[in-house]
Amino acid sequence: MVEPHALEVALLVQEQVQAKIEQSDQLRYQQVERARYEAELARRRYMQVDPENRLVADSLEAEWNEKLRELERSREEYERRRQEDRQIVDQEMRSQVLALARDFPRLWQDPRTPDRERKRMVRLMIEDVTLVKGDEITVQIRFQGGATKSLSLPRPLPSWEEWKTSAEVVEEIDRLLGEHTEGEIAEILNARGFVSGQGKGFHARRVRVIRRAYRLKSRYTRLREQGWWNLTELSKKLATHPTTLKKRRAAGVLGLATVRLNDMDQYLYQNPDQARSSAQNSTGSTEV
Repeated sequence: MVEPHALEVALLVQEQVQAKIEQSDQLRYQQVERARYEAELARRRYMQVDPENRLVADSLEAEWNEKLRELERSREEYERRRQEDRQIVDQEMRSQVLALARDFPRLWQDPRTPDRERKRMVRLMIEDVTLVKGDEITVQIRFQGGATKSLSLPRPLPSWEEWKTSAEVVEEIDRLLGEHTEGEIAEILNARGFVSGQGKGFHARRVRVIRRAYRLKSRYTRLREQGWWNLTELSKKLATHPTTLKKRRAAGVLGLATVRLNDMDQYLYQNPDQARSSAQNSTGSTEV
């Protein structure tokens, strides 16, 4: 919008506004002259009255004083409005305005110009902006001086849709949950170059949030469906304290298969009956 032609038009409008201001100034000045004439007329009437006629003299003097006060008020109002409306565009100012066509884009695009200065420049140029939200966003810009411009922009996606995790990542997490913890899955995804909907890498908490958002079965549910026991069930079955079972597992002498449940060193355990049955079958097969 800051182009030589647009600025020439702005200056032309300014000159037209200035012409109207000068017309208004003439009308207000005529009011001052009328007040001066009435004050002078009141003075003459007072000067011509017979001094012996005190009642008439006092009345004319009061009228004269009132006309003088009206003249003073008229003068003050005239000077105040004149100062407000004084917008003379001389040749030097005209040159400065036209120089904006060269200086403004240079300053705006200069990487050294901080954003706070760009915001100040926008506030100096733009009166207001109206956004109309429909199938697309209509932007109606009103510049200082009355110029307008309309833009049509595509509606941005809602944040949840813009940051939506890709179907490929969701499928991969669903596949890996059967064999890995959430922390391990995050490491695998990062190693394969996958990123989240916001373009970020993965960690255990982000994998957990995605799993819950897409209602994927938890690793615990999957392992339980495969027949793995938790520590409480195993403790009751073997009539052994859970701490003892943990120590045996850590020492590798539990005698049961285990599977890592999560990243907090919690495990699920093989069903003892299944383990015993598997051992017997293995022995029988060997003897045969």
